[in-house]
Amino acid sequence: MLVKVRSVANVGLQSFGVDVEVDVAEAGFPGFNIVGLAGKAVEEARERVKTAIVNSGLDFPPKKITVNLAPADLPKDGGAYDLPMAVGILAASEQVPKLKPQDSIFYGELSLDGSLRGTKGVLLVGLFAKKGDGVFVPIESANEAAVVENINVYPVRNLRELVDHLNNIKEIKRLSNLEIGELVDDVSVEFDLAEVAGQEQAKRALTIAAAGGHNLLMWGPPGTGKTMLARAMPGILPPLNVPEALEVTRIYSVSGLLIAGESLLRRRPFRSPHHGISPAGMVGGGSNPMPGEVSLAHLGVLFLDEMAEFPRSVLESMRQPMEDGVVGIVRATAHVSYPASFTLLAAVNPCPCGYLGHPRRECKCTDKMIRKYRAKISGPILDRIDLHVQVPTVETNKLTSDQLSARLPDGQVNQLSSKVIRDKVILARKIQVERFGDDGLYTNSQMRNKQVKKYCKLDGETLRILKLAVEKWDLSARAYFRLIKVARTIADLDESENIAVRYMAEALQYRQLV
Repeated sequence: MLVKVRSVANVGLQSFGVDVEVDVAEAGFPGFNIVGLAGKAVEEARERVKTAIVNSGLDFPPKKITVNLAPADLPKDGGAYDLPMAVGILAASEQVPKLKPQDSIFYGELSLDGSLRGTKGVLLVGLFAKKGDGVFVPIESANEAAVVENINVYPVRNLRELVDHLNNIKEIKRLSNLEIGELVDDVSVEFDLAEVAGQEQAKRALTIAAAGGHNLLMWGPPGTGKTMLARAMPGILPPLNVPEALEVTRIYSVSGLLIAGESLLRRRPFRSPHHGISPAGMVGGGSNPMPGEVSLAHLGVLFLDEMAEFPRSVLESMRQPMEDGVVGIVRATAHVSYPASFTLLAAVNPCPCGYLGHPRRECKCTDKMIRKYRAKISGPILDRIDLHVQVPTVETNKLTSDQLSARLPDGQVNQLSSKVIRDKVILARKIQVERFGDDGLYTNSQMRNKQVKKYCKLDGETLRILKLAVEKWDLSARAYFRLIKVARTIADLDESENIAVRYMAEALQYRQLV
């Protein structure tokens, strides 16, 4: 008997329908064959499915079983086809009613005891399902699909439970739809900006970076607060809105990084990879291409501490994602794209020993060592960083100040606290969202040259100052447009419709390259 069961294949962030065709033939030697461009994990499903059926107290037919995963030219990998294969075999052997081609979608990996394991990519399956579809997925991952409206999500604990449901013995209770807006949490502040001694200019640059999604490079001696400033960044970022939350969660779902039972990524990502990372780990890759750190930081922050210690090949691999906001990974069997619109925060020392220009400690590096150290970060990478700010040595009197807290001794709120700055950032982001409307943009940094010309009108004096700076510093065309974007963000923080001269002047002071 031939049976067709619907399932889904995820290639990158795209989902494709897969028909799991199961034929249990009366003639021929007993066997279990899987065809249809199946990967190693799919081929191993033979043993998982057979053992799970037997251990669930069901009969595995001792006949010639052929499973075809159609379409045959679409690569299939992972254990998500275990459940549709098992359902197909049980239906073909008449242990459950025969399914119609338009029936529900089945997706999930089986354990040997018949229980279902949490399976990555369930959110993409939910987004692929059409209105009114039933989606049978593992109970550990069911909350991912439950955020999608107008579909029926059935959380399956084990194969025996699913068989009883299909035979109308005991129904699996449908999972209620989860409202995305209620799932997004307010960020918990690990470091408050008010706790960072001094560094007012760096805090201002961090505020601009958060408000407009701009890349920021902080350079200065060790121990001046660069890492602490970066760690305070999540505390001033606005919460994810509904489209952003879905966009980010799709990436974490396909990567298998969502915690069991979690339905949505509730906070903006903050990724801080070690400098021993490989290019594939940074931008994504592998035989079955998976997202890298730049994609996992989408709509959030990617922090590179001691940026000059990262291999040059890793830094150069970030060029295209920083410019385009997307990563394209090409393999012989697949071509996938992952979004990578992130805010880069980088911290770097002025020299290998870190004390070049220090007021009290002597630098022991030679000119050759300093040139070699700085050459690790190429000009094209620096050109893609909008804000460059020095983080100097902190004066002793500021370290001993009693104002290093979110609240001052008299109970007033510190104006440099994360909460106060976050409110300003949220207001600036709101202005940007309203400005861009249906353009599909969230921040000023995402603007292309077309949008810059449309939304960033400059008066004569502002344009004159910008031209003088470009000519004096010999800036690139990319730097020219990035300066305008930064000035637009500074104006948004000041709730100004026009980009005044003072906003452009402030943007220019952050363009002094290391």
